[in-house]
Amino acid sequence: MAEQPWGQPYPVRPQQAYGQPWQPAQSAQSAMRASNTDRDRTVDVLKAAYAEGRLSRDEYGQRFDAAYKAQTYGQLAQLVADLPAGPMPGPFGAAAVLPAAYGPVPMPMPLPMPMPARRVNGMAITSLALGVLSLPTLGVAGLGAVATGHVAKAQIRARGDEGTGLATIGLVLGWLSVGGWVLLFLLAALGVLD
Repeated sequence: MAEQPWGQPYPVRPQQAYGQPWQPAQSAQSAMRASNTDRDRTVDVLKAAYAEGRLSRDEYGQRFDAAYKAQTYGQLAQLVADLPAGPMPGPFGAAAVLPAAYGPVPMPMPLPMPMPARRVNGMAITSLALGVLSLPTLGVAGLGAVATGHVAKAQIRARGDEGTGLATIGLVLGWLSVGGWVLLFLLAALGVLD
């Protein structure tokens, strides 16, 4: 079993063309200390390689153990160097190409642009006002609240304006006042209110 430069055993050292042992070029990033998340990403690459049949059970077990003992990006990169997600050798003196798991942190998604506020339908506001005024005016404004409420609902559906709730409240108050007047006239017609 070969020894890595950092003193940890590594079962198989990837070979470059012409039988030369492959060594990633040293870079500032390969000497940086790895985090637990980086180790987990490396293990994910190893799991995928094992599931695809690229690693035997023994190779996977040895590399798995080495991944959790690794201290730097360079050590982690060597564990996946001969796998498709691992680094590819660059020209002499070039920095080691690290897999996406070790690259820069991706920029966060930009926040969605706020949608422009839809305007509140004027007829819905009028319907609500007339519905509220139908109480102190003893139902006189109720017919106006009903008429403007229905117009507001049609405009809201057609234009996509805001104000559905306002128009609904105006309609309810308007219909209650109209219903009160109708009930009053029916009772008067039946002679109940003598």
